[in-house]
Amino acid sequence: MSSEAQGGRTAQLKHTGLRPGWTTGACATAATTAAYTALLTGEFPDPVTITLPKGQTPAFALAVEELAGGQATAGVVKDAGDDPDVTHGALVRSTVRLLPAGSGVVFRAGPGVGTVTLPGLPLAVGDPAINPVPREMMRDHVARVAAEHGGTGDVEITVSVDDGEEIARFTWNIRLGILGGISILGTTGIVVPYSCSAWIDSIRRGVDVALAAGHRHVAGCTGSTSEKTVVAEYGLPEIALLDMGDFAGAVLKYVRRHPVERLTICGGFAKLSKLAAGHLDLHSGRSQVDKPFLARLARQGGASEALAAEIEVANTGLAALQSCMAAGVPLGDLVAVAARDQALSVLRGAPVAVDVICIDRAGAVVGRSEAR
Repeated sequence: MSSEAQGGRTAQLKHTGLRPGWTTGACATAATTAAYTALLTGEFPDPVTITLPKGQTPAFALAVEELAGGQATAGVVKDAGDDPDVTHGALVRSTVRLLPAGSGVVFRAGPGVGTVTLPGLPLAVGDPAINPVPREMMRDHVARVAAEHGGTGDVEITVSVDDGEEIARFTWNIRLGILGGISILGTTGIVVPYSCSAWIDSIRRGVDVALAAGHRHVAGCTGSTSEKTVVAEYGLPEIALLDMGDFAGAVLKYVRRHPVERLTICGGFAKLSKLAAGHLDLHSGRSQVDKPFLARLARQGGASEALAAEIEVANTGLAALQSCMAAGVPLGDLVAVAARDQALSVLRGAPVAVDVICIDRAGAVVGRSEAR
């Protein structure tokens, strides 16, 4: 097998030996697809197959099938693979009801799915906590089922999760103002599992393979969205992409001992603000967004005391960023520069140029530093 075939994000996952699972968004999409199909045909497809954003076509067994009263409900039990996910084993249900032509797709939060009550998330206050990519996946599959079986695609989708309100106690939802249950999440549909040691080892392997293949510019990405951004910015091949996840320190310490010419670090603004503040483990359970730190950076960028005070009590890092963007304060760039400087301090003079790109949840660049 060539070095090219052994490198990149996919090879990292294979190298860990861990079994991937499915996001709540994938489960909700499968349940929605089955329910809408039953509503139009009278029969539930079981198993039901869906297409994920990267083209994978997993099949899901149905745990619930109910068709009565002009609506259909299907349920899927979430399998998180080998990931220690609090939602593993949760029963995700989707109830689909037909709406008048022209209504489009309307999402509702059923029991166990939260509702957004505070600003600063990629959803409006009052919306069900069903994130943008799962919504897009469900819309796409509704359209496919409608085209295949003669429907209009105008439906109300109510997603619920058995015991979701109890499960949410073990997440950050309440602190973020998401009340009543869990969020329906996922950008790829796949839960990438890790044990710390296995994933860090896979990062090291990724650096080794990239170097062996002659690549001198590699990128540490926190997820699939940041990976897409780096490819769009620099045209890097998959073999030069490191699935850094939350392990920024692991990337930097290994590159310090095995230098590349250039390291790009790309990730969500809030996550990289933790690196900027000096955290090398970016996991939400082990480090938090330091809003007083963000306020100090914003002051350096010309923020007023009133804006700095607003940042210190912001609901999320994204809310702080949005307030600064509205005021013309370049908080995204300031975080990127601070994150780069922290990375350089960890590298301890190793001959590696570092640049940092901060993105929002949609993948738009909201801050960057020059390579240094």
